[in-house]
Amino acid sequence: MRATKENTAKLAIFSISALIAMKVVASIVTGSIAIRADAIHSVIDLMGAIVGFIGIKIAGRPPDRQHPFGHGKAENVAGVVIGAMIFIGAGTIAYQAITRLISGATVELIAVGIYVTAAAIAINLAVSWYTMRVARATDSVALEATARDLLADVLSSVAVLVGLMLVRLTGIALLDPIVALLVAILIFRTAFLTMKRSFGGLIDTKLPKTEEDEILACISEHGGQLVGFHRIRTRKAGSQRYIDFHLVVPKDVSVEEAHQLCNELEREIEIKLSYTSVTIHVEPCDGKCEQCSISPDLCQHA
Repeated sequence: MRATKENTAKLAIFSISALIAMKVVASIVTGSIAIRADAIHSVIDLMGAIVGFIGIKIAGRPPDRQHPFGHGKAENVAGVVIGAMIFIGAGTIAYQAITRLISGATVELIAVGIYVTAAAIAINLAVSWYTMRVARATDSVALEATARDLLADVLSSVAVLVGLMLVRLTGIALLDPIVALLVAILIFRTAFLTMKRSFGGLIDTKLPKTEEDEILACISEHGGQLVGFHRIRTRKAGSQRYIDFHLVVPKDVSVEEAHQLCNELEREIEIKLSYTSVTIHVEPCDGKCEQCSISPDLCQHA
């Protein structure tokens, strides 16, 4: 899993570097502010991909003395940094577009810009799709942030392509910086989603409801062996999930039986949710409940 994530991050870095070279040349030749904005976005993408790669490398380290829970949150940190970079890129593009709207805009050799932008869309779309696929398969926050960044670049390139085609058809050069502003808005949205997803892991936001429902379903399947459960807590660090809860068992159940029950629950939850660490605190029933569904053989007060 670690090797797959690292290789995917390297692929993203290589492809973005190639796209930057293409867009910079195209922006110089055509004078298009929209292509320049797209190139700046790709530079931000490259920085983000590098940060994501570093985060993945650190997160892949095994637990040590100073980090007994591992280094998984390095991916969340990388995601937050990438989100901040996307915000900076969007602000830079918006500033340049507004400046060009005020001073005027000229675009030359539009056909070159159209061809380069179309090629960039095809390359970025393929890489972003593959990166997102690996991110979901490995549950990597850093790779997902990189994939979202690349997808935003696809959307911005599509906007640039539409703008260049409109300029060619209408001859109105001001459409170029107007499109650049639309690109900035798209990038701001991507930055917000990336920050929200990554920051949640840093502040130990609980797992999604669908995943918590899976946990509850696993526990409920053993209703005939336990009295109840409470204090369920969940969180996530990178791709690693952490779950702990208190399990109430009949007071006369042996330590061995309780241990076996916990092992079964841990195994079932880890099958349902990959990359999961489960901690269960066992409590004996206090015998004060008025009704009990536990078999009399397991619980004397039933």
